[in-house]
Amino acid sequence: MSAVAYVDGAYVPLRAARVSILDRGLQFADSIYEVWAVRGGRLRDEAGHFARLQRSLDELRISAPMSEAALGAVIRETMRRNRARDGIVYLQITRGQAARDHVFPSPSVPPTIIVTAKNLNQAAIAARAAEGVKVISLPETRWARRDIKSTNLLPNVLARQAAREADAFEAWFVDPEGLVTEGTSSNAWIVDAEGRLRTRGLSHDLLHGVTRAALTEAARRLGIEVIEEAFAINEARAAREAFISAASNPATPVIAIDGVRVGDGRPGPVTLRLRGEYLARG
Repeated sequence: MSAVAYVDGAYVPLRAARVSILDRGLQFADSIYEVWAVRGGRLRDEAGHFARLQRSLDELRISAPMSEAALGAVIRETMRRNRARDGIVYLQITRGQAARDHVFPSPSVPPTIIVTAKNLNQAAIAARAAEGVKVISLPETRWARRDIKSTNLLPNVLARQAAREADAFEAWFVDPEGLVTEGTSSNAWIVDAEGRLRTRGLSHDLLHGVTRAALTEAARRLGIEVIEEAFAINEARAAREAFISAASNPATPVIAIDGVRVGDGRPGPVTLRLRGEYLARG
């Protein structure tokens, strides 16, 4: 079965899906996106992703193209048409098509909406969690509103490519004070010397991760203390454990940072316990 995309009211073969060259998402990255994990044919952390979607739209003053209920129906139909049971749904909403001008177009210009869905290699994701991943650190180079899930992702692309070329899975951005903000597509965590989970507090500096929030709740159910406090890259290298979190990679252990082994260089027990708790509630 060929892949299917939803674009502005129509379900079309992915290979035939098109948007205008005047679309502001293409011209200015004037758009937002959202990603849901799909587990067993169901959206994971559904409400949290819808809430973040609305927040991103509000911050950029883009009108929602339809109600949440209608969008949910579109997402589920896109999943059905792609037989997506264990993977992701990707949604993008742009300010729409208009003559190229930095100023917003007329409010009558309808937003562009794109939805795709696909299965992911679950065996590869499980192997990643079992083996752990490597991370490199790079200076923070992104704009000042990382809390908005916008498609303005070129610095993330360049950093992720640098990680790939360094034989690492992810790159962590480090601010001018030497503190870790987040990864290119994930939140960053450590288990400190006291056995507490630490992750940077919510602000404009980082994306308000939905999986991050769910893992925080999971940790508290397990009686693990969570400290929302920034940590230095040197602290991360010296931590008991480290891990990343994202919709497609929940609580994935980090075993080395900049070539320095974290802990004993293997996935740590706190991370794996937390991952198990999160997945068990799926």
